[in-house]
Amino acid sequence: MHRVVPEQPADKRNTLGLPPLSSPMLRRTVRLFRPYRFHVVSVAVLILVTASIGVINPLLIRTVFDSGLFPSSGGPDLQLLWILAAVMTSIAIANGIMGVIQTYMTNHVGQSVMRDLRDSVYAHLQGMSLGFFTSTRTGEIQSRISNDVGGIQAVVTSTLTDTLSNTVIFLSTLVAMLILSWQLTIVAVATVPFFFALTKYVGKKRRAVTSEAQRSMAEVTAITQETLSVSGIMLAKLFGRQTQEMANFHRHNQELSDLAVRQQMIGHSFFAVVMTFLSISPAFIYLLAGYMMSGSGSPAVTAGTIIAFTTLQSRLYFPVGRLLQVSVELQSSFALFERIYGYLDLKQDIVDSPDASPLDLERVSGGITFDSVRVNYARSYGEPSDENSEQELEEESRLWALDGVSLNIPPGQLAAFVGPSGAGKTTLAYLVPRLYDVTEGSVSIDGTDVKEIRQVDLAAVIGFVTQDSYLFHDTMEKNLLYARPEASRDEMIEAAKAAFIHDRIMEMPEGYDTFVGERGFRLSGGERQRLSIARVILHQPRVLILDEATSALDTASERYVQSALQPLMRDRTTMVIAHRLSTIIAADVIYVVDRGRIVEHGPHDELLAYGGLYANLYREQFGGGRIEAYCEDGVIFSDGSIGTAERPEPALTGGGPDAPRRTRSGDERMPWEE
Repeated sequence: MHRVVPEQPADKRNTLGLPPLSSPMLRRTVRLFRPYRFHVVSVAVLILVTASIGVINPLLIRTVFDSGLFPSSGGPDLQLLWILAAVMTSIAIANGIMGVIQTYMTNHVGQSVMRDLRDSVYAHLQGMSLGFFTSTRTGEIQSRISNDVGGIQAVVTSTLTDTLSNTVIFLSTLVAMLILSWQLTIVAVATVPFFFALTKYVGKKRRAVTSEAQRSMAEVTAITQETLSVSGIMLAKLFGRQTQEMANFHRHNQELSDLAVRQQMIGHSFFAVVMTFLSISPAFIYLLAGYMMSGSGSPAVTAGTIIAFTTLQSRLYFPVGRLLQVSVELQSSFALFERIYGYLDLKQDIVDSPDASPLDLERVSGGITFDSVRVNYARSYGEPSDENSEQELEEESRLWALDGVSLNIPPGQLAAFVGPSGAGKTTLAYLVPRLYDVTEGSVSIDGTDVKEIRQVDLAAVIGFVTQDSYLFHDTMEKNLLYARPEASRDEMIEAAKAAFIHDRIMEMPEGYDTFVGERGFRLSGGERQRLSIARVILHQPRVLILDEATSALDTASERYVQSALQPLMRDRTTMVIAHRLSTIIAADVIYVVDRGRIVEHGPHDELLAYGGLYANLYREQFGGGRIEAYCEDGVIFSDGSIGTAERPEPALTGGGPDAPRRTRSGDERMPWEE
């Protein structure tokens, strides 16, 4: 649904194979360093100073040999040698100190940029709609934030400064070599342009492999997150799929390993060839120097010049090799930047309106209105297509989760929504807090469209208890206070008592400091649900939405919680979604949802008398009204008596039309069939 389509890089490239300076991605990357421009300028100054004074010592070597050790006067000039030694030592010490400062500032800037990128990606994802997260694997999201951002560490901490420093070293060394001998300099750098041109091809290959490696790493992260979670481990153990999961992980892990080897070898093989050529270059320098010294007349170069030149030559080849390596790494890193920017460029479907004004929470009464609401997840959260065929339009018409829903829930009313699974009940509930937005029509609270209300204000006035309540791996107290961090301990305890969870918490050795475990799996299903209800009670909302809030509770706990919810629902608008009709019989109005439409609405008695879908659902669950609820040991009848009949289970037929069918005898009839 939300597919990341990174912007394609420009085709025009410079000699290093990098995007031109006008490239949007390059400009965008440079802007990341703008908040730290003082540090960047300071690093640049340090690089210029250290790289520039670094050529002084090789130049002084000629003076050491020609004037200090072997002067024309005969013996060594010790006074000059002492001076030269002091100067060369001071330069080396100063270079070392400035190098430490430069390294610290470089890493500080780089880590700050990475922190900002992680913050930006996380903040942007927080604003994405629920539709994005239902269509994207959690491991993929985690990989973008951790692996992709972590992968650019070398670029933002060392690569950029290496480029600047090695460029300065290369240019300053080249100037010094030209001063010594332009003939030898031409021989020394003759092959360098060829290798710089070759990096364009190598970098392109490395970039493609890097993109594949990051995709493979995201897949491994997603598999790890899914299969090593509590739910994933339980599923694998219950179905005996551990061996298959290990084989699947090994297959993707092997793919990642092979890509990593390819990624390293593409660069290593190239640099091995480069360094081989650069290593044999001094031999040609010595050969040319020999020809120059063997000519008639005074020699064109002295012994000191040759020693100084070869010293500078080694200083030249290191930055050349490093620049070639950096150019390849930069091209590889652009694959990571594309993935990161791909997430940052995702459109946030649900945002606050520019005209949204703060909501006076004290004056909210909680009236809810749906006006001709239609929701199509494929249209609202899918990928747009330019041309829709007639068949596609027909198929789309069947994808409306809600189709023309209009209803009004007055303030303080208890409205229940029932219907078959997949009818659209939960979608109705999701539209009020804007977990999704309507495709057509509007949803309003107290006459104000929810799109014109700030999302933070919607969260303040709405309390939501879902069927699968989520708890953080933290203490009971921290999970409760997540709803209202400023609440006092007494308020928290009162909320827990109202949800009938306080006594159970106090039975635990650490009380409210007890850790609930991953997703609350150290608690039973009923305990997790009651803790979630207590959290909503502490939130003190004006609008209460219960999406199968008591589905995980046993009969006794359900009755406790229903009693606790009565004072909570008083004077609050409440939307209750339920499959167990016994929980909503007393609702002010019951809306029956089927295939995205409201097909019936009214009080319980009227709907039963109408004899429509609601009456059918009621008869299926309660045997024509005789059964009030199913219990673990039997059933409770509407007159208060208890029966020992078990809950009927559907017959499993897997043998096709010719499979034998089991008929029940008269003794096996259920109580309502007497």
